[in-house]
Amino acid sequence: MSDRLRLLRLTFAAKIKLKALDRKIRVGAVSYLNTKPLLYGIERSPVLKDMTLITDHPARVADLLLKDEIDVGLVPVAIIPQMKEYYINTRYVIGCDGPVASVCLFSEVPVESLQTVVMDYQSRTSVALARILLREYWQVNPAHQDADTGFLEKIKGTTGAVVIGDRALKQRTISTYVYDLGEAWKNLTGLPFVFAAWISNKKLDPGWVTEFEKANGDGVHHLDRVLEGLNNDFFNLKAYYTRYLSYEMNAEKEKGLQVFLEKISS
Repeated sequence: MSDRLRLLRLTFAAKIKLKALDRKIRVGAVSYLNTKPLLYGIERSPVLKDMTLITDHPARVADLLLKDEIDVGLVPVAIIPQMKEYYINTRYVIGCDGPVASVCLFSEVPVESLQTVVMDYQSRTSVALARILLREYWQVNPAHQDADTGFLEKIKGTTGAVVIGDRALKQRTISTYVYDLGEAWKNLTGLPFVFAAWISNKKLDPGWVTEFEKANGDGVHHLDRVLEGLNNDFFNLKAYYTRYLSYEMNAEKEKGLQVFLEKISS
């Protein structure tokens, strides 16, 4: 291929990419309680007029990003190795520095007695994390089974399940044994954990990202406003947002993320 033809193709590809963003930015977010502080500010910010916002469970939002059906999403970080190009936008994430409460392994028997673990279909990061912890932290090797809808009914006998999100907060009141994956990761590595981040498959306008970050922070730093109108019979949400979840990226979370990515890529 001649240099001129190669240049023409690269120029055409660049124009196509720019044209693709000559529209509202497509944003995918998770529809769990843990995202309410982030979405509170976004839904009340002028930045909303420049975006199309959809909400779904984490694995679904991840699929949309991988298929380029959204431009940026609050997605499980476990998809990073699958992406040809990725950018982490804003300093806001879904993370924890110890117990997280809403990502747990539930069972009726101790973990060492489990023969099967059903893996929640709604999150790739939590499933990957559970596999690491079963192998390296609890040092057990139960069979792994993909979940389907209604899989919570399978938590009985020697079958346990990894459950995430709002359903996990409820399941905490039901199961005999509750193993918090955030706490187990901290015990294993001494590091915080990042479950999801605002990841894009292309560079986004820096000005928009700045405003988007401000919108994220508005809810995180005004939790009393976020809590108004929210109700959960199974878990204290103020404690959930302040003692369990940790929303801002820092150096320790970056280390934890890097260790996790290395483990799932090895």
